[in-house]
Amino acid sequence: MKKKKIEKRETDELKELQQQLDDFQKEKDEIFEKLQRVSADYANYQKRVPKQISDTIAYEKEMIIKSLLPVLDNFEHTLQNAHSAVDANVFVEGVQIIYKQMLDILKSHGVEKIKAIGETFDPALHEAIMQKVDTDKEENIVLEEFQKGYKLNGRVIRPSKVVVNKPESEQPAKQQEEAEAEMEQ
Repeated sequence: MKKKKIEKRETDELKELQQQLDDFQKEKDEIFEKLQRVSADYANYQKRVPKQISDTIAYEKEMIIKSLLPVLDNFEHTLQNAHSAVDANVFVEGVQIIYKQMLDILKSHGVEKIKAIGETFDPALHEAIMQKVDTDKEENIVLEEFQKGYKLNGRVIRPSKVVVNKPESEQPAKQQEEAEAEMEQ
């Protein structure tokens, strides 16, 4: 009888283990199916994203070009009528209107001019191409602007090319030595 009880208990344990094995197998199959779906979704995502990016870039280019076309039309109109303008001032006014229109379009796309003249020199915004001495102005003040700088959404896309004020007393040491040497001779 003991033997039968042991066999029954072993049979029950075996059935229980078999049931657990079947449950684990079923769970493994479900997880594997989910993994396959996720893998397929990810592969499709990888194919879809570059196309979406490309489409978005193409759409944005189209929108920018469409916004610039009226400026081009106005330039063409101004140039066609340039010979019939009564005086040069009418032509200049037309060009100024087009210039303002172009700036407005750029502003609508997040472009803004960098203020330079009269501002303190900032290497993040300005590119110094020359130094001049103006005793009436403070040191490191921008005196002239050779080329306007621009920001796009707050990020500098082209720094302003400027002339910066430097006092005479700050001549480079080499120039000062040369000047002293010439005086001694």
